[in-house]
Amino acid sequence: MSPPPLADRSTTEAADLLADVDVALLPTGATEQHGPHLPLGTDTRAALGVTERLDRDDCVALPPVTVGVSDHHRQFPGTLSVSPETFAAYVGEVVESLAAHGVRKVVVVNGHGGNDDALRRAARRLRREETAFVVPWNWWSNLGDEHEALFGRDHVGHAGAAETSVVSALAPHLVRDDVLAEADAGAADVWGVHVGGAMVLDDVADFSENGAVGVPSDGGTEAGERLLDAAVADLDTLCSWLAERSFDSLLPPERTG
Repeated sequence: MSPPPLADRSTTEAADLLADVDVALLPTGATEQHGPHLPLGTDTRAALGVTERLDRDDCVALPPVTVGVSDHHRQFPGTLSVSPETFAAYVGEVVESLAAHGVRKVVVVNGHGGNDDALRRAARRLRREETAFVVPWNWWSNLGDEHEALFGRDHVGHAGAAETSVVSALAPHLVRDDVLAEADAGAADVWGVHVGGAMVLDDVADFSENGAVGVPSDGGTEAGERLLDAAVADLDTLCSWLAERSFDSLLPPERTG
């Protein structure tokens, strides 16, 4: 069964639920452009999809955070964004409120790479203050081999084959199949403009005509199911690792010497 969603419970039901779970799952995503063929909510939908497909009853699913750190997509209509500081503070305070109810181990199931630095910052603070132990986890982080086997490249890109596949598997009606050729034509091959090993330009409008990176038309439902299965297996492994450990054992070691 899927992890029970906290938001669907009453406060009295939540008391019983939170007393029985070991790990909370916080989906985080974005509302930002994903080329002409995918919805603005692609990242959130992917994070929710992986969360909901996890078959565990010792976890609880928190409501998703749907706007993230997306300033580098700002030139494309529909993109919403908050600062890294705001995002880190918001996620941190959500976790603090959960910890007050006794659940202090959290996996952030993240669907947007732009959130990474802010999530790490929040996780470090919460551990240092001994409030909660938070693991930021990107659903694609361990799928390089799977991605290469499916698409012939080990990097996921943006609105490319992987995300097109995942949305095809989760919500096929949201993939605009009629513009996939257009999406391919305007997509960049790699993320950013690089000179001498440095990324000198990283606004998406600097290097991608339509906001996509990769080959969107390579995506498909079957590939999406494979990627989702692999991601769910990784999340299950991570949740087992956390569930087996006491909160105190996850705190920073005391300074010696």
